[in-house]
Amino acid sequence: MHISQKLQEAERSGRSTFSFEFFPPKTAQGVQNLYDRMDRMHGLGPSFVDLTWGAGGRLSHLTCEMVNVAQSVYGLETCMHLTCTDMEKGKVDEALREAYNAGCTNILALRGDPPREKEKWVATEGGFRYAKDLVRYIREKYGDHFDIGVAGYPEGMEDQQDPEELLDHLKQKIDAGGTFIVTQMFYDVDIFLSWVTQCRARGINVPIVPGIMPIQTHAAFLRRANWSKCRIPPAWTEAMDPVKNDDAAVREVGKGLVAEMCRKILDAGIMHLHFYTMNLAQATRMVLEELEMTPSGDSPLKQPLPWRQSLGLKRRGENVRPIFWRNRNKSYVLRTQDWDEFPNGRWGDSRSPAFGELDAYGIGLKGSNERNIKLWGQPRTVRDIAHTFMQYLEKTLDSLPWSDSPITGEADAIRSDLVDLNRRGFLTINSQPAVDGVKSSHPVHGWGPPNGYVYQKAYLELFVSPDVIAELIARIEGQSDLTYYAVKKTGDLQTNAPGDGPNAVTWGVFPGKEIVQPTIVETISFLAWKDEAYRLGTDWAHCHSAPSASRHLIESMMDTWYLVNIVHNDFHETRGLFSLFEGMEVPDMDRAFEGKAETMANGVAPERLPN
Repeated sequence: MHISQKLQEAERSGRSTFSFEFFPPKTAQGVQNLYDRMDRMHGLGPSFVDLTWGAGGRLSHLTCEMVNVAQSVYGLETCMHLTCTDMEKGKVDEALREAYNAGCTNILALRGDPPREKEKWVATEGGFRYAKDLVRYIREKYGDHFDIGVAGYPEGMEDQQDPEELLDHLKQKIDAGGTFIVTQMFYDVDIFLSWVTQCRARGINVPIVPGIMPIQTHAAFLRRANWSKCRIPPAWTEAMDPVKNDDAAVREVGKGLVAEMCRKILDAGIMHLHFYTMNLAQATRMVLEELEMTPSGDSPLKQPLPWRQSLGLKRRGENVRPIFWRNRNKSYVLRTQDWDEFPNGRWGDSRSPAFGELDAYGIGLKGSNERNIKLWGQPRTVRDIAHTFMQYLEKTLDSLPWSDSPITGEADAIRSDLVDLNRRGFLTINSQPAVDGVKSSHPVHGWGPPNGYVYQKAYLELFVSPDVIAELIARIEGQSDLTYYAVKKTGDLQTNAPGDGPNAVTWGVFPGKEIVQPTIVETISFLAWKDEAYRLGTDWAHCHSAPSASRHLIESMMDTWYLVNIVHNDFHETRGLFSLFEGMEVPDMDRAFEGKAETMANGVAPERLPN
């Protein structure tokens, strides 16, 4: 969706919105850390994010890659910066083509700063001299596909301080095809509001987005103000100086100052704030919380679907997914990225494409061996592993090998049952409670358009010991409302499903629309997920050294335990799945598993878990 449309809608509705700017890090680990931060900050509810372009385009390929990931994997509406600096027309064409193919529909067209080795900005031969030329070129080549933002300078810029001439240049950029304006950072709100009035008087009527720089430290505050040549109000200096050597106090005082500035902007009728995050979250989040703009129980983040929607070029209409990747959104997007079509309305027509290979980047277990051992310990018994799963359910762990993110509030309704199952050795990796027609605005279960109702069947996915699988299957098959799939690492699928077709486990009913069924269970995708689930367990085992007890324990479980999913097809039943397990417990949960080194010392063969 075009940013100018989002801004106009915010102004019409009187609802304040916000966005974030990020820049490409210089290291591979920095890129991964930023992806993780962008993923978390998605939960704050930004309208869009933008990604900067390195001077001279040196980080251009990384910018394009990050735009693609932000759009397709994290479902973030993304605006790509594009500059004239050291960019011949061929490079511009390549960048625009990559943005288009990523599903990006927003560009911030800039002249750009000179590279560090050059004192003054010089146009590249065969390139563009001014931002207005770049705007005009994009508009001529792509028509209305891209919304084109341009930069505004309320307090002048380094090589042009004449305010009248800067306003002339801004008008020229808008006349060339610019559709919104993002300003340089400022701290004096009166200067900004006066500048907006001048823009309107010049006939510049597109949305204006104020650039907000949160305060991280006192030194950074002064450095960025000096770099941008923006005025610091005396009252800010008086408030900051007494605490300048205490970073926590600086953030606290800065939060109040920046939030008060933002309130004045919002009160003036400008309903969108753009935060220059500097790739950090804390100071920005503090300002948003002070402004009460973050999601809450009374004002939850609105979701069009129960899973995070991709905004990739071909995926915007996608509205059906298997439930198995519920906790691994990135993996699902990557494994299906080469599909020509994506399910819209029904799953059946899109089952033929193969799921991508498990060796692709981003599919396997995240993190270093040392990190994962620190997170999940060095288990020697099944009970140790069960304890790790219980810690995740109790929110003392933020992830498991099969879950990239902390457990959500949806699990609260069944948390005690899940903890009890894991305590008895049934290791749950995915679940959802039954929901019988709650409003689509519900703070936990709600999704979709307003004034609708959503439903879901109880679902449970878990690893089951071979010692108890036969009894569990017999119990499931004794109840006509239950369907299941059970499979080992090597295959050997068992199921009572009536066919290979999909079984909708989540659906919604909305005014003027057909019933939407966005989450399903079905055979082919479960078998694809099975390979990934066992691969993740094996990756976890390989975090430990080859001779270790932990590695042999986890590997043995992956080799012998079953992956099982169960659906209760009567959505009125809230505890029907958990009653299946009454009186059942995995035997020998405290049996210690020895590593190779210990085995050799004892002179006996290594112990294996029973088949």
